[in-house]
Amino acid sequence: MELTEAVLTRRSQQQLTDPAPDDEQFTRLLRTASAAPDHGRLRPWRWVLLRGGQRARLGRALAAAGADDAQARAALKPLRAPLLASIVFVPRQNTKVPRWEQLAATAALVHCLELLLHDHGWGSIWRTGHGLESPAVHDALRIRPGEQLLGWLYIGTPHPHRSTAPKPVRDVHDTITRLGASIESSAA
Repeated sequence: MELTEAVLTRRSQQQLTDPAPDDEQFTRLLRTASAAPDHGRLRPWRWVLLRGGQRARLGRALAAAGADDAQARAALKPLRAPLLASIVFVPRQNTKVPRWEQLAATAALVHCLELLLHDHGWGSIWRTGHGLESPAVHDALRIRPGEQLLGWLYIGTPHPHRSTAPKPVRDVHDTITRLGASIESSAA
């Protein structure tokens, strides 16, 4: 698959089933994704992988973090994919690379990983939600002081009837300025 095709056809996949990449495959893809921009090569991230019963443990922690009427639904959420890759931002002390830049590097890595997963036939979706700051969830994932849970990549095999049509390409002219004027108004 060419890069342009991968970018235009990758979708957040709601329905994911087995198989998912095994630990060796995930590590290989993550190593490749690590070529994403990362000023200072700080690697301000770590991953917590959850499979099988580990997903149910996270579900119980999410249920504990939720409102009473949503607990049953929250407990089932981690079971929607065979692999959950918890994205943990680990900012490094560095005088040249500010925290925001390290966070941007982490997001770039995650997006590269999603493209690589898609290129290899797997689907993914980056999920967030109320549990990101829950002490019960942090305990379950062993989030350390100073770290920030950014969400989970739900990873697996996409539903066979998913859309593979390229995403519509949006007009971006109104998002570009040149010397204080938009391209459209400067062309007029």
